[in-house]
Amino acid sequence: MLALNDFEALAHRRLPRPLYAYVSGAVEDSVSLAQNRRAFEEIALRPRVLAGVATRDLGIELLGRHYAAPFGIAPMGICALFAYRGDIVLAQAARHAGVPAIMSGSSLIRLEEVMDTEPGTWFQAYLPGDTAQIDGLLSRVQSARVETLVITVDTPVAGNRENNLRAGFSTPFRPSLALAWQGVTHPRWLLGTFTRTLVRHGVPHFENAYAHRGAPILSRNVERDFSDRAHFTWAHLKAIRRRWKGALVIKGILTAEDALLARQHGVDGIIVSNHGGRQLDGAIAPIRALPEIVDAVPDLPVMLDSGVRRGTDVIKALALGARCVFVGRPFAYAATVASGAGVSHGIALMQSEISRDMAMLGLIRVADIDPACIQRPRA
Repeated sequence: MLALNDFEALAHRRLPRPLYAYVSGAVEDSVSLAQNRRAFEEIALRPRVLAGVATRDLGIELLGRHYAAPFGIAPMGICALFAYRGDIVLAQAARHAGVPAIMSGSSLIRLEEVMDTEPGTWFQAYLPGDTAQIDGLLSRVQSARVETLVITVDTPVAGNRENNLRAGFSTPFRPSLALAWQGVTHPRWLLGTFTRTLVRHGVPHFENAYAHRGAPILSRNVERDFSDRAHFTWAHLKAIRRRWKGALVIKGILTAEDALLARQHGVDGIIVSNHGGRQLDGAIAPIRALPEIVDAVPDLPVMLDSGVRRGTDVIKALALGARCVFVGRPFAYAATVASGAGVSHGIALMQSEISRDMAMLGLIRVADIDPACIQRPRA
């Protein structure tokens, strides 16, 4: 595995078809998914030479903490089905490397267990438009000693993930002969991840969507509830800010208008994201939306996810004003391939690429990365 992209082919072979479709796919015609990568490719780098770059420092300060590199692991749902204890595996690898990791609210391991094991992990929530349920989840998150709460705001309804339906994926899973056959024909996953989880921890449930335990991953009749997210508004965010004393980050912003509203409502940071192309097909690529958002809220740390695959992608985002970027799918594949060792290797690959790229750009500190490092596409 020489680059993050190398993990995908092996993960594809090891995962049952419905699970691979879930993590790899986007929505409708995958326009946003493709544009996320194309937008990075359109930005050129401007290397400087003879700058004395024998030593480089990748460290950053973000939300009151020091991190060893300017990237982290994005939140990804149902990671415990890709790798045994997947959420813990990802959080542990991130802590060992000194980079941030965000645990998904669509996870299958209780957030309390992850926070006990890896304190400092960020927690991402999908919130309903119901004050009582929001208060209940906030109480639980506070009791778990979460320091940074990330609220995803680009999922008022479920995305039109046609590829999931074609591949037989649903959440919760519905038992069928086809699903059983996928398990039998992928024995490494069946025995090493799914059966091992069943034997040691029972049937996985959606553990962290609300204050109470959610639906089991295997079910004939239970639907995951997206409908109440359509009622979530800025008024709810204002109430959350009054109550939540930790760092508050809003994820899923793509316009300067919403960035200004987020600052107005007291958030501590913004993640520019189109959900990896998994919500609105044709939504602007985050790297293209980034400059106007940084210009709108220069006093806030602006971060980014969606489409990041290389150290050069990280540098391009930082040059446009991002303080940190997050990477999702490749780390899910890395966990699938080799559990914590795979994730650690993926993090090390990205750190090595950033350090090498900085040297060739004539830079020794992340703070030195600025717009002069890139050439944006001409209109």
